[in-house]
Amino acid sequence: MIVDVHTHPPQYKAAVPDDEVVWNTVWRPDRAVRASTSWADYLEAQRPADRSIVFAVAWHPGMAVPRVSGQETGDTSWYQGNINDAVATFVRAHPARLIGFMALHPHDPTCLDEFERCRADLGMRGIKLGANYQNFDPLEARALAIYERAQAYGLPILFHQGTSPVREAPIRLSYPLLMDEIAIRYPNLKIIMAHLGHPWQVDTCVVIRKHPNVYADVSANFYRPYSFWEQMIKASEWNVLDKLLFGTDFPVTTVQETIDGLRNVNRVVEGTRLPRVPEQQIEAIIERDALALLGLS
Repeated sequence: MIVDVHTHPPQYKAAVPDDEVVWNTVWRPDRAVRASTSWADYLEAQRPADRSIVFAVAWHPGMAVPRVSGQETGDTSWYQGNINDAVATFVRAHPARLIGFMALHPHDPTCLDEFERCRADLGMRGIKLGANYQNFDPLEARALAIYERAQAYGLPILFHQGTSPVREAPIRLSYPLLMDEIAIRYPNLKIIMAHLGHPWQVDTCVVIRKHPNVYADVSANFYRPYSFWEQMIKASEWNVLDKLLFGTDFPVTTVQETIDGLRNVNRVVEGTRLPRVPEQQIEAIIERDALALLGLS
């Protein structure tokens, strides 16, 4: 079973018009990423996965949500307004393949009401938070209220971790050792640390090693081949390869790209005496039943 724990929703329901295609040249060093995607683009990229978790990011309260290009045609009207409603619409259209996580912002005065609405009415199964992108302190009281509620209902939280190319996003707010503080306070809360906390992979390893309910995903890493090999070796040496979950960060990568990247992780050290990541452990990451581990089966 292949479970992709880390994907972002497409903006367009139908095909993206040629004159509205946006390419991002910052996210990856090896190629540009098509940032504007349709439902069909998403489903094709996710085709090798049995299940995929999809989520957006909640905007800071009072911030104007950028208009999605093409809105006047009605093609992106599903993506306007409350982003959780948009994700739920997408998930309801493909319930056998998709699982929706809610996007919350601790500074939103209706945050806990939105939690309950998403859980009870929309059927969302977890939460996505990105403290650096959302500009909140992960240890502030308003954030702790979310963690307490999530733990009480058994909903996992995926946290963005580590670096970001967004200039305005404070990296200190996504430092992996903050997850240690959260896991100490909420030991039964299921946590996914995104991107193996790059570039602080060792810090991520010691956190997931320490806490039984804390995991890390491998999304958006393989395209830096030396760094990826190095972080996987660190995970092996810290004996936490069994705490790593498969993820892509779509649209940044696809399922097949990530599978290939994992299987080729040792290629960068071919012809050397440097250690290898065990192949059976690589296959275990690809086939790991993350839904069972996260209580989402």
